[in-house]
Amino acid sequence: MNFSVDGNVTHVSLNVRDTFVTALTKNIIVVALWISINYINGTFVHTFLKHETFNVNPRYILFIHLVINDMIQLTIAVFLHVISYILFTINVSFCCFLLMIAIFTTLNTPVNLATMALERYIAICIPLRHSQICTVRRTYILIGIIWIMATIPILPDLFILLATEPLQFFHSKIFCSRDSLFRNPYLIEKKNISHAVYLTVVWFTLFYTYFRIMFTAKAANADARKARNTILLHAVQLLMCMFTYIGPLIDSLMLYIFSTHALEIRFTSYVIVHILPRLISPIVYGLRDQTFCKYLKRYLMCRVNEHLSSKCVPFKHHQPREKVFIDHIAG
Repeated sequence: MNFSVDGNVTHVSLNVRDTFVTALTKNIIVVALWISINYINGTFVHTFLKHETFNVNPRYILFIHLVINDMIQLTIAVFLHVISYILFTINVSFCCFLLMIAIFTTLNTPVNLATMALERYIAICIPLRHSQICTVRRTYILIGIIWIMATIPILPDLFILLATEPLQFFHSKIFCSRDSLFRNPYLIEKKNISHAVYLTVVWFTLFYTYFRIMFTAKAANADARKARNTILLHAVQLLMCMFTYIGPLIDSLMLYIFSTHALEIRFTSYVIVHILPRLISPIVYGLRDQTFCKYLKRYLMCRVNEHLSSKCVPFKHHQPREKVFIDHIAG
């Protein structure tokens, strides 16, 4: 039995239960991954907050918003996963509250990726206007718009749910998944259409911006290899995020082929769709960024020195101007 925001095949898991040892093992794996990934992401958030050079850079602001968004999404997903084994069913109102947060953060991720792609496009293809267009104030406004865009597809579902379901339904208990809560067939069809729109817009944005970046890098004889590597890593991350939308379809196909391994398929799908993508962000945007990586190493060294009763020397990083363009592409 596994939690999924999009629970099109939940009924399969409800009919078959894991043994105690199997259930315990799965939950230990999930919680261990949650602690590890959130600790890594939390380190990035701490590094961002401690250094002003990141707080005034739209690129890092968008990055850290993606990291925080991933931490929230992962926490909700793991909590619902564990609860599904301990309590099996929970109160509908509480389930609705948790699912709304999970859906908001899930929809935020691809839009945030598209926004980061646009920021990179402006920085590399229109460098003279980058500081005028991408200001800190506009970045925070854009983050607010991202959250508003995430509410647009799901708020009508909530209003329809409140209007069509009896009051007793909200005091009852259900297995917490999106399709168990939003049971109206119209809402399921609407969800599929909205996901298709998100896929189309985000992929178009990424293709356009990153091909323009690659052509600009080649024309300027800059480090095009790093630009191509970044493009590939962005595509991999987005592809993993898109599993959220096509995951139920893949689950249904796999369960049709391997009907005797329903629980294993559901757990594997859960890890791939809801957990592993949360680990990609710090690898793609954090560890590969030279500036951020240097500050992060300094922070980790200070943590080690604290245990050795040594003092941390304030770290200042100065970047040569002639490397700015290449670092923009490498990022």
